Amino acid sequence: MTKLENATHWLASQQEAMEQLLRELVDASSWTHDKKGVDAASAILRKAIPLPCTSVPSAIYGDQSVFHNTRPASQSGVLLLGHIDTVFPKEKFSGYRSDGRLAHGPGVLDMKGGLVVMAFALQALKTQGLLGSTLGSTEASTTGAETSIALSCLVVSEEEIGSPESTPLLRALAKGVKASLVFESGRAGDSIITRRKGSGSFTAVAHGRAAHAGNAHQEGANAIWSIARFVDQIQSFTDYQKGTTLNVGKISGGMGKNTVPDHSEAQVDMRYVTLGEAEALRLRIQTAAKESAVPGTRIDVQWGPARNPMEKTAASEALRIEYANCQRTFGLGDGECELIGGGSDAATTAHEGIPSIDGLGPRGSGFHTVEEFVELNSLIPKTQALLHFLCRDFTSIHK
Repeated sequence: MTKLENATHWLASQQEAMEQLLRELVDASSWTHDKKGVDAASAILRKAIPLPCTSVPSAIYGDQSVFHNTRPASQSGVLLLGHIDTVFPKEKFSGYRSDGRLAHGPGVLDMKGGLVVMAFALQALKTQGLLGSTLGSTEASTTGAETSIALSCLVVSEEEIGSPESTPLLRALAKGVKASLVFESGRAGDSIITRRKGSGSFTAVAHGRAAHAGNAHQEGANAIWSIARFVDQIQSFTDYQKGTTLNVGKISGGMGKNTVPDHSEAQVDMRYVTLGEAEALRLRIQTAAKESAVPGTRIDVQWGPARNPMEKTAASEALRIEYANCQRTFGLGDGECELIGGGSDAATTAHEGIPSIDGLGPRGSGFHTVEEFVELNSLIPKTQALLHFLCRDFTSIHK
């Protein structure tokens, strides 16, 4: 058999081992804001990925993990992306359970299942010597043969809150990369993600003037009234046909019913399909802040973390088709996913001009809920598809 056939056959026997790694990763609770927990989960993953790892320390979040091959992705290779953090604190949702068909637990789908796919595809390459030199130095120098696949792997620790620390690292690693593959939650029918909405956040802060509600009502300037007017105006910016949404998720302010409030805040999430729409939206929000303020108050807009949209290109569509062919080989679906509202690090590499596709992890549903589950029978074929994609241009393994 060829090296590729040997690696594919080896993967077919790894169901139990893959489930065991998934169990270990899920049992290692890794809420984004629990640095100790995230670092413990990362330690498990580093043992499972057969590549040298550089740990990039963080004082706030878990350390970032960069895995290096002998031929890095910058040599026109592939960058594999994932994240180790999850959205639930341990006391809210923890523990792995399985009925043999479905596995449940925090991050089992988003995205520790995807990390298992990455790890075992790399292990399969390792069994055939394709992550390092397989030829003697003399033979390699005389034949000019490539002896390892060009790839790198980045697993970040704070993707669930917008990757505030890891984004510069990702941008640096993406330079010179031919393709970016992201192993977020697999979708129904194994459809591949080529588009994601961009996301932004801001807090609107209204400053007013306090006064006694009975004795000096006319001397006050009601900050809550200003925020209410502002909220009413910006909610009208939602346009489902354009794919633009604004959601005022939390409002606070005031001391009590008998005091004119001098302070109020609204926390807002916004989603958009293109960068142009994002820029136009920010201008409209700033204008609304000025127009909504009642006399004696002002509204300041404090911008928070934001992600660029992942916009589809001809190159990313070609990449999707190529990867879909590999999925179809192993009985998986080969379609394109509809526009996704949630963000991911795929948006960062796409914005850097790197053809990027996403949603390549195992199938499942319920991410970000306590009902989260992964379909265990999708682990092996998803991993085999990745293996074949990584080997597509490496002709020596077909001998």
